[in-house]
Amino acid sequence: MDIEIMVMGFGVGCLVGMTGVGGASLLTPILVLWGINPAIAIGTDFAYNTVTKLFSSIQHIRQRTVNFQLVKYLAFGSLPAAITANIVFYSLLSKRYDEDVIVLVLGFVLTIVSLISLFQFILVPNPTNPFKLKPLSEKRVFTIAAGILIGAIVGVTSIGSGSLFALLILYFYNIRSSELVGTDITHAFLLVFVSGLLMAGMGHIDFPLTGNLLCGSVPGAIIGSKLSTKIPQKVMRILFVSIILISGITLVSKYVPGLS
Repeated sequence: MDIEIMVMGFGVGCLVGMTGVGGASLLTPILVLWGINPAIAIGTDFAYNTVTKLFSSIQHIRQRTVNFQLVKYLAFGSLPAAITANIVFYSLLSKRYDEDVIVLVLGFVLTIVSLISLFQFILVPNPTNPFKLKPLSEKRVFTIAAGILIGAIVGVTSIGSGSLFALLILYFYNIRSSELVGTDITHAFLLVFVSGLLMAGMGHIDFPLTGNLLCGSVPGAIIGSKLSTKIPQKVMRILFVSIILISGITLVSKYVPGLS
């Protein structure tokens, strides 16, 4: 057992269980910085996140903090998109695909959107958003389309299953923070599970490393999920947007000289 890896797994697991974000967008860059091949890092991250988010999802389902209708619509778009993107890029375009560019762009997107969100929380705590107040039945097509777009990104990079969907739910769906987290995690579990199966079939998973990470992440995820219902809504939203900001900066710093 590698204690350092277990402790890192516990920390990331807590963040995932409590906020729904901070898994892949923090873990994948760290693994790459440790010298692990990017494809192996992404595959290992999928495997780690699948088990971590499974336990988090179970806890949130027990707490009744999951909007299953929203999970269903997101999954209708994200699952086939993730599968298609994963197969196309890793099987057909692997020699032409520049993964670094995608990850760098994603890092900038996470950083900019999270900064805007933080400023909004400070300057306009309760913004008016008529679209957000519409019932989910009127946003079905939009939800499926958003799932397709973000699912494709996740299928290629492993990043965004929590953070990008969390931002989507935050801005366009009127649900309380604990339900936002539970819905985000439950959908993310389905997404990383199907992508992880594909990566395992390609031999892109370091199973010993995954095992060490999970020894810390499983208890961390359960503890974090329980904490999600006890933290005030405003604090929770600022917390997970801050984690998304850190994730974005982490991704950008890996590829921009002078920031790493």
